[in-house]
Amino acid sequence: MGVEVWPLAVFTVIWAIVGIVGPFVVPKGPNRGVTRVALILTGVTCWLFWLCCYMAQMNPLIGPRLSNHTLLLIAREWGNPISAGH
Repeated sequence: MGVEVWPLAVFTVIWAIVGIVGPFVVPKGPNRGVTRVALILTGVTCWLFWLCCYMAQMNPLIGPRLSNHTLLLIAREWGNPISAGH
């Protein structure tokens, strides 16, 4: 399990469009500067949040908690039966 290129590239492009291209298409007006800054910050923070969530799934700190019964069923289905007394 590692970094997949496509999700990283797709989401980077999406948020780059919001943060880099978006400020150039803001119409002229009294709040143009504020709107530009908001788009840039939105693009950067949303991309960073997505990246942190994506990376957290690569090496989770907490694994699933399974009962002994579930573990025995999984072992049996995967071809490694474990005896209940073992």
